[in-house]
Amino acid sequence: MLQERTAIPIYEAITKVLDTQAQQLSSEKIPLKQSTGRFLAFDLIATQDVPAFNRSLYDGYAIKAENTENAAPENPIFLEVVGEIGAGQVFTEKVGNNQAVRIMTGAQVPNDCNAVIMLEHVKEMCTEMKTISIDRTIPIGDRVFHKGEEIREGAKLVKRGEMITPGIIGLLATFGYSEIEVIKKPKIGILATGSELLDVHEPLIPGKIRNSNAYMLYSQVIGAGGEAIYLGKLEDNIEESIQAIKNVLPEMDALITTGGVSVGDFDYLPEIYKQLGATVLFNKIKMRPGSVTTVAKLGNKMLFGLSGNPSASFIGFELFVRPTIRRSLGNSNPHLLSCKGILADDELRSTDFTQLIRAKYYMKDANIFVTSNGLNMSSSISSIAGAEAIMIIDPEIRTYRKGDEVQILLLSENKGQQESVFSQIKL
Repeated sequence: MLQERTAIPIYEAITKVLDTQAQQLSSEKIPLKQSTGRFLAFDLIATQDVPAFNRSLYDGYAIKAENTENAAPENPIFLEVVGEIGAGQVFTEKVGNNQAVRIMTGAQVPNDCNAVIMLEHVKEMCTEMKTISIDRTIPIGDRVFHKGEEIREGAKLVKRGEMITPGIIGLLATFGYSEIEVIKKPKIGILATGSELLDVHEPLIPGKIRNSNAYMLYSQVIGAGGEAIYLGKLEDNIEESIQAIKNVLPEMDALITTGGVSVGDFDYLPEIYKQLGATVLFNKIKMRPGSVTTVAKLGNKMLFGLSGNPSASFIGFELFVRPTIRRSLGNSNPHLLSCKGILADDELRSTDFTQLIRAKYYMKDANIFVTSNGLNMSSSISSIAGAEAIMIIDPEIRTYRKGDEVQILLLSENKGQQESVFSQIKL
């Protein structure tokens, strides 16, 4: 089923996908303890000051700072201790001049006091009336964490669409959220195509390979924030494949197929899209691996036709499916975070298309050094295992040598960025 294909730049393909994407998903309420890795459905606004009251930063004594104005080693002042405050307690009695209250770290400072002196900076006197001596001047506000000093009521703390991290969970708990609204996970169906595929539990036989791509993509969908649904594998039969896609698509938010996108006689996916009535956004991209990645839209559903070659399938997901999932979750930084590194390999040669090489990186002398990870072939599965980055090799630069600067995408960084690096460098 040979057909005419015109390759487009990577940035143009990414733009086509995101410009065509359906609306963001609705929300659901879940327990706070189950929210790690989910995406907020609302702006987190502070409903109170933090701290909510003046707190002691140390164990010591709450005092009136003005009582220590003339204190010095040769002229200590003496304060009567009139009470004690533990964490969680409130001292409601009046504190007069030349009086102090023993206070623990985190406890509320009495209203009549405006400073705390650390325990090791006082001398406790052995007298009938409990007394302390102070031999230094204490400034107003010293050792006090003031009400609203960290967070003011009404401040916007976290934007809608942010991934919930342990730190954000701490904030949510601070403001009393036992349950929170999160964006529903998009349901991403995964179909593997090809009569050569075996299930992972089946013994290997001549001419067959195990269906590794579907399981890899399943993991990638989960990592991006989606709900992965494995829908099985399809034989090389166009009618059966069309019916299978028709059956599953209504329940999915998007569908990934792996295999069947090349130009061989048994690569049916372009014809399947045509018969389904889908609008094909593109069917060839100026990148290797993954040049035959094909994306279409049917109604409000995105159809991602990824290569059957593992490295090409992996790359296609990270560049096109991942940002689609993140965008549907309301995230404003859906693309892989990019930065520049220094090539640690001896030499890399470019090709007519942009090369995307699975890579590792390490830090040395405040620089990021990058090296290719395993075999640089579309069919390679070993180069994906342990890959920490994708190295971008510009076709306009014929040879990269050790020490040259290269652009990389970080695979392990969840932060992301708003604009794809390919739009910035026009590849």
